[in-house]
Amino acid sequence: MTTAREIMTSDATCARASDTVHDAARTMARLNVGALPICGEDDRLKGMVTDRDIVVKVLAEGKDPRAIRVGDLAQGEVVTIGADDGAEEILRTMSEHRVRRLPVIDGHDLVGIVAQADVARALTNPTAGELVEALSYD
Repeated sequence: MTTAREIMTSDATCARASDTVHDAARTMARLNVGALPICGEDDRLKGMVTDRDIVVKVLAEGKDPRAIRVGDLAQGEVVTIGADDGAEEILRTMSEHRVRRLPVIDGHDLVGIVAQADVARALTNPTAGELVEALSYD
C-alpha cells in the first residue's frame, strides 16, 4: 500500500496566520506553488490558503492584500490526511471534500502536502481518472 508519507512533498512551508496575504502570495510565487498551509504561532495547522482564495476573497472584493492577514482566510476545520494513510484513503478524502491538496500530519505535526498529481501518479490509471473527475466541477 502506498502511503501519504511516500508520495507527499515533505518540505511544506507554512504561512503564519499573522502574515499578510501579500506575504503569502510572494511565498507562493517564490516556491512555485498554488497553496500554503496556515500555521499558528504555536506551529499548529490552522488551515490552507490557495491562490484562488487570494483572488476571490481578497483581490476581487477590492481588499488590500497588505492589510489582510492569512489567518483571516482560514475557514472551519482543515481537512488533513495521516502520514500513514493509503492512497485510496487520500483519494476518498480529496473526493469527499473536493480538495486538490491535503496537508499530511503525523500526530499534530505537519510533515508535508500531498497534491492531486501525487495521488494520480501513485494510483492505477482508472482510479486516477476517478480522482480527476471527482475534483473537476463547476
